[in-house]
Amino acid sequence: MTRKHLLSARQLLTLLCCLLPTLATVSAQATLVPRPPQVEASGYILMDAASGQVIVEHNADEALPPASLTKIMTDYIAAREIAHGNLRMDDKVTISVKAWRMGGSRMFVREGTQVSVEDLIKGIIIQSGNDAAVAIAEHIAGSESAFADLMNQHARRLGMTNSYFTNATGWPDEAMYTSARDMAILARALINDYPENYELYREKSFTYNNITQQNRNLLLWRDPSVDGIKTGHTEAAGYCLVSSAERDGMRLIAVVMGTSSEQARARETQKLLTYGFRFFETYEAYAAGEVLMPARVWMGKQSEVNLGLADDMTLTIPRGAHDRLDASMSLRSDLRAPVAAGQQVGTVTISLDDEVLLEQPLVALADVERAGIFRRLWHHLVLFFKGLF
Repeated sequence: MTRKHLLSARQLLTLLCCLLPTLATVSAQATLVPRPPQVEASGYILMDAASGQVIVEHNADEALPPASLTKIMTDYIAAREIAHGNLRMDDKVTISVKAWRMGGSRMFVREGTQVSVEDLIKGIIIQSGNDAAVAIAEHIAGSESAFADLMNQHARRLGMTNSYFTNATGWPDEAMYTSARDMAILARALINDYPENYELYREKSFTYNNITQQNRNLLLWRDPSVDGIKTGHTEAAGYCLVSSAERDGMRLIAVVMGTSSEQARARETQKLLTYGFRFFETYEAYAAGEVLMPARVWMGKQSEVNLGLADDMTLTIPRGAHDRLDASMSLRSDLRAPVAAGQQVGTVTISLDDEVLLEQPLVALADVERAGIFRRLWHHLVLFFKGLF
């Protein structure tokens, strides 16, 4: 990831009298780039993992069968439980009859045996084991149906608005669906929130019970920058792939759903990744907590407070376009104490060729307490004569 200051903060300052909208928004790229490739899939999307910005999409919100892409959510929940101390990699899971009897792709665990959480997670990620997914689901939630409720709760929390899960495996069910955008959102959360877990997705094979199975993601062999994530296939879903790759500090997430074959899902994914890496870059405009400017504070114990961003300001731009970026900051002119650290007091806007790419809240980086009565009275008078009271 590259980083470059656009201009000094004081040069960028544009004072306005009212507060701009608080929610961050992203617009379309405002530059000339080659047309995206034609991708033969029912729905697809290409997203920058750092910024969350979408580079290419088609039918990205269409409800489609998830097949084994479902297991990304199953693993995400397991990784979250481990991170919160509710589950350990060396915990032993007793394999139920239901898990043992699962059809489709399997890890080949045996009923009544105890298998470590670590092995089951590898079985889910690398071997796409339906038996492993059911075993983990039952261990975490007591039953697969209760685990499906948990999956839907996490989907809502992550902003996956076009997904509904009924099982932990992706076993065909007309009531279950997801979308290319939702799978990209989930993949981004997995990569950013649980990097240690994500490392397992690059593994090309896993051996359990003397049975070695290979990862079905063909791109792990074809493209050294690809390090995940998950394949899926059923008759209704077609051949699906959620993938991620990193080159020169830029990470992209590609999702293709409903392709015609294993080869097709790899080929169509490669089109998206090649396009994204060749023509776009991840750009960090400002870091969280970086002082962008001081602001005058009325009726406070301190007369100024430093302003910055609560989160990194990262965006995706066409390669070589950073010299055409413009940044501006809007700030209310009558900022008054008390001011709390993290309180929004304005907006930072990044534009490319006069088209807004990203807006983020400008926040106070420190607390400012109210001043005593005499200082406040004096500031009241000053504001009155300035017409700001």
